[in-house]
Amino acid sequence: MASPKTTLSITDFEKSLADLDKNIEALAAAGQYDEQVDELRQTRQRLVLEIFAHLSPWDEVELARRPDRPYSLDYIKILFEEYTELHGDRLIGDDQAIIGGLARFEGRPVMVVAQQKGRDLKERQLRNFGYAKPQGYRKALRLMKLAEKVGIPVITFIDTPGADSNVGSEENNISEAIARNLMEMSVLETPIVSIIIGEGGSGGAIGLAVADRILMLEHSIYSVIAPEGCAAILDTFGRDPNRRAEAAASLKLTSRGALDFGLIDEVLPEPIGAAHRDPETTAQTVKDALSRHINALIDLPVDEVLARRYNKFRSMGVFEYAAADPVLA
Repeated sequence: MASPKTTLSITDFEKSLADLDKNIEALAAAGQYDEQVDELRQTRQRLVLEIFAHLSPWDEVELARRPDRPYSLDYIKILFEEYTELHGDRLIGDDQAIIGGLARFEGRPVMVVAQQKGRDLKERQLRNFGYAKPQGYRKALRLMKLAEKVGIPVITFIDTPGADSNVGSEENNISEAIARNLMEMSVLETPIVSIIIGEGGSGGAIGLAVADRILMLEHSIYSVIAPEGCAAILDTFGRDPNRRAEAAASLKLTSRGALDFGLIDEVLPEPIGAAHRDPETTAQTVKDALSRHINALIDLPVDEVLARRYNKFRSMGVFEYAAADPVLA
């Protein structure tokens, strides 16, 4: 049998799996629990295992962008108690692409800050399709500074294709808002744990990701630019956005790529078939990881937390000086 990587994309895989599920459900509803049903179930399991053993970087992009993938509010509902949302940046207004508020995690008070996409068209418009505006980042910073003031940890959930780049956001200084978050988070005197649950797109993601621990779900992505944008602007890809799969491979945007480069601290495994097929198990994995990392950070002296955070980000990026070209010397 040929490798699924060359014969079956993740989109085709989902369609094939959906057809199998319908056949299994139909046979089961008819009361047919015979060898045919068992054979279909075995075929389904083999298909899932085989395709997920050969995922391409572009397949990972498609998984990270799935509209039925668990979003931040899904995790908040499962993981936290007494979540109370807070609104507004006290300057312009309230950006619904970034949400946040006080909550309890395993009985401990925490501040949750998260990026939220929308399920249907109405909610997607409300959330600006996950593209946060300056007021969103300023709201996030306001909540994080409140957490610092009262001495509670910050947990951020990252899931955005990028920051909003429309005229209104440029006029309200989106670059400054993100840059200020980077600066303030680097010295925030309380533990910060961030988790990338879907798309970690460029500065839009980094504006919430200057953290002591950065976790990443297995089929999430973390990249300086979307593959389509990368392919559209680089001569390497002929400035052709249709070569997005090649760009995705070059960007090393998968969770394993991010871990290898030292950009994140841990990859959290997803159930076979990815998070959207078993949100409850995924949420439990996230809960266990958050518990471990928060407990490891909470009792450290503030000075040590800040020193480790500083060293963490200063150590990112490896470079070397090239030997001088004798022709040019």
